[in-house]
Amino acid sequence: MTGGARVEDYLALLKPRVMSLVVFTALVGMLVAPAAINPIIGFIAIACIAIGAGASGSLNMWYDADIDAVMSRTINRPIPAGRMVKEDALIFGLVLAVFSVTLLGLATNWVAGGFLAFTIFFYAVVYTIWLKRSTPQNIVIGGAAGAFPPMVGWAAVTGTLSWESFALFLIIFLWTPPHFWALALYKQGDYGAAGVPMMPNVVGEKSTRKQIFVYSLALALSSLLPIWLGFSSWIYGAVALATGLGFVWLSVRLLRAPEGVEMRRTARSLFTYSLSYLFLLFLALLIDNFALRLGVI
Repeated sequence: MTGGARVEDYLALLKPRVMSLVVFTALVGMLVAPAAINPIIGFIAIACIAIGAGASGSLNMWYDADIDAVMSRTINRPIPAGRMVKEDALIFGLVLAVFSVTLLGLATNWVAGGFLAFTIFFYAVVYTIWLKRSTPQNIVIGGAAGAFPPMVGWAAVTGTLSWESFALFLIIFLWTPPHFWALALYKQGDYGAAGVPMMPNVVGEKSTRKQIFVYSLALALSSLLPIWLGFSSWIYGAVALATGLGFVWLSVRLLRAPEGVEMRRTARSLFTYSLSYLFLLFLALLIDNFALRLGVI
């Protein structure tokens, strides 16, 4: 394997697509928190969370270089493509992790800094190194790492955690299994070749589709928690209800789809929908919160 990595290769290590969702959910957690934050400090906090997410991505690609080399959707990543040596990704990830945690702690508070450190550790060590290759529950447990950012954003403003921030965590936590299992249903060959025990490869398609349906129901119900906890109103509630029903409907279609091409097509539809679902839900919460603060509703 050769070195000579370009700037764009280092950017690829950050997993910018994943980072964008992390940054957005963290920003929502920060903006709906019941306190104000200096805009400059807020910008620094979001930058730190983004850098921390990038650190997690870099450490993930360092450790998973071997399986990335046999999966069609990851084979062109910098390390398996031969544009970067593994050690560079490891050093890059560790430097970003230390920098982001330290700066967030100094700029805001050490509850947020410590929680960001825990998030990076959870994704890089608990999920990537331990769970991903050892259990079909890898996404269920490891998904917590992707659900922490709104709590980190909340903590950056308030210096504490709360039931409200936990509700945001729970929504993303319950969204993660059906999102990734839908992907795994039409990418079984990749995961099988890489030896990653994703749910469809271990328990089969039928059981996976049933579990997707159960998680979709739990997700739709959990999305109503902001209303129950009193930090959203009917604007968010209407969006949460409509998008939640859409998620459940697609999971029912997947449950009933005949095996083969139709099942894979429906799984892909659910995966695509799940990408926009989380964005729409958190955007609705943000708009709703602004409307409440301005006294519009």
